[in-house]
Amino acid sequence: MSDASSVIDDLSRESEELDRLVAELEESRWALATPAPGWTVAHQIAHLAWTDRAALLAVTDAEAFGTEVGKALASPGTWVDEAARVGAALPPARLLSTWREGRAALDRALRAAPSGTRFPWYGPPMSVASMATGRLMETWAHGQDVADTLGVTRAPADRLRHVVRIGVRARDFAFGVRGLSAPPEEFRVELVAPSGKDVWTYGPEDATQRVTGLALDFCLLVTQRANRADLAVRAEGPDADQWLDIAQAFAGPPGVGRAPKGEGR
Repeated sequence: MSDASSVIDDLSRESEELDRLVAELEESRWALATPAPGWTVAHQIAHLAWTDRAALLAVTDAEAFGTEVGKALASPGTWVDEAARVGAALPPARLLSTWREGRAALDRALRAAPSGTRFPWYGPPMSVASMATGRLMETWAHGQDVADTLGVTRAPADRLRHVVRIGVRARDFAFGVRGLSAPPEEFRVELVAPSGKDVWTYGPEDATQRVTGLALDFCLLVTQRANRADLAVRAEGPDADQWLDIAQAFAGPPGVGRAPKGEGR
């Protein structure tokens, strides 16, 4: 587990940061609308609680998880929203408790899984590290919606390297999900870490097309939490430029993204 323990630790820290944002909220504020259309703060936490439960089933009970996949296939356009709606209907205190219990159980299960284990998922099978990384990405992204709603500016941490890695690795998926052919060559990606102490690099140093900028802004871009026009991420080359218009780190159909600031959401 040494290869996955660090990302599991970072997932725990990311969850705790979001927990602190909502733990003391007045009940009425759980009903505040977030930037995700139709979703309140409660929907955001309910979605995380539901996905943590799905991940726990994938890790501990593949047969039960297969049943969940069947539900998704039966209603592909509505199952995510429906699950969030059901959770959001719970009293906030109960919803918060459910989320805490579920993520704690998932933490234990991931730490107990033997190295090299792969689990079923809604896409390709996931390793322990990949499962934890995916949960961190979602927790951070939905936490951003909550922070934006509450008017809170979060200090970014270098654990965002996990989100960056998913975003870079999902390049070809972003093209494919839109029916486009992925560029044949790799891009060079160079991003300044939130701490400013490092530059995270991916791809060949001599690549003809590049993406550069701030790691935080790249994460906001690939999770579609902000519009490219508002972010310090730049492309060199036509294919790299197109990627920044369509990038997404999450599975599923193309996201609609966010409007530039000043144009509404």
